[in-house]
This record gives sequence, C-alpha cells and structure tokens, in this order.
Amino acid sequence: MLVALLSLAIAAGNGAAAPHLPNRPVARLDLQRYSGHWYEIAHLPQYFQRQCVDTITATYTPQPDGTLQVRNACRRNDGRISAVTGVARTVAGQPGALQVRFAPRWLTWLPAVWGDYWVLDLDPGYQWAVVGGPSRKSLWVLSRAPAMDRALFERLEADARARGYPVDRLVLAAPLR
Repeated sequence: MLVALLSLAIAAGNGAAAPHLPNRPVARLDLQRYSGHWYEIAHLPQYFQRQCVDTITATYTPQPDGTLQVRNACRRNDGRISAVTGVARTVAGQPGALQVRFAPRWLTWLPAVWGDYWVLDLDPGYQWAVVGGPSRKSLWVLSRAPAMDRALFERLEADARARGYPVDRLVLAAPLR
C-alpha cells in the first residue's frame, strides 16, 4: 500500500503527462483564403527577426504560377519599417506544407534556400493560424486582427507545447485581450 501511495505521489508531483499532438501540417489549406494580411501575435526567436520590436505582419499574395508572394514587415527599434519579399510554394501531396524562400530567384535551385513553413493549426474561418516546421525551431502565431484573445492564445500555446515546441521561449509581438 505504501509503495502504491508513494508511486501516486511521485506521479502527481511530476504532473500529468501533456497530451501529445502530432507535428504535421493541416490536411487542407485553401491558399486563396489563406492569402491576405496577417498580424504576428508571437514567435520563437529567429535571427532574421532580431531587429523587430512590434507591428510584425505577413502578407500573402497569390501569383499566376500557383505560388504565393510573401511580404514580411516589422517596425524596428529606430522606428523604421523593415520589409522583405519572398515566395512560398506548396509541397506535393501536403496542402498545409509550404516552403518559403527569401533568397534571389537565381538561387532557387539550391535546396538550402527553401525553408519549411507548415500550417499546423488553422481557424475554420481563417482568422488565426499557427505555423511551424518539422524541426520545431520556428513557430509563429498569426491573426487577421492586430490583437488576440488571451484564452485563445493560451489554447494555441498549449497545443504547440503538446506538439513539442519550446513555447516557454515565445516572444509576444502583439497585445492579448
């Protein structure tokens, strides 16, 4: 009996195991609906975002060849807006898995210039999205609105944690309501 109680106490002290969610892209993604303007609510620290302080946005524009033009922008410390334009392409057989590149077009043939961009979770009305990748080194929470409801953010954060993302390192880039 004592061993059973001790085992129960140890298990309770460790906390219940978090549910595990698979780290994979959504099964369906309508690029026309996904296109448009998004606000970044939070992200895992990235080298290329080190100068961004707020007003971080991404705008996706469909192109005739089936790709998306990607324009990322943010406000820097000095108040200036920094922006970069790239392209996103779909991965065959995986609608929610995209690859993005911000390198010049002439380097397109190099596999290393393409980065994974997986839509991991998506509002049915395309009002918010969670984006990451197979390495779990990048994560973004996006919204069509410049702020997000705190309860919704906490749910998305918990789901990302269950997928194995280090959400304790998330940087808030927009207000929570």
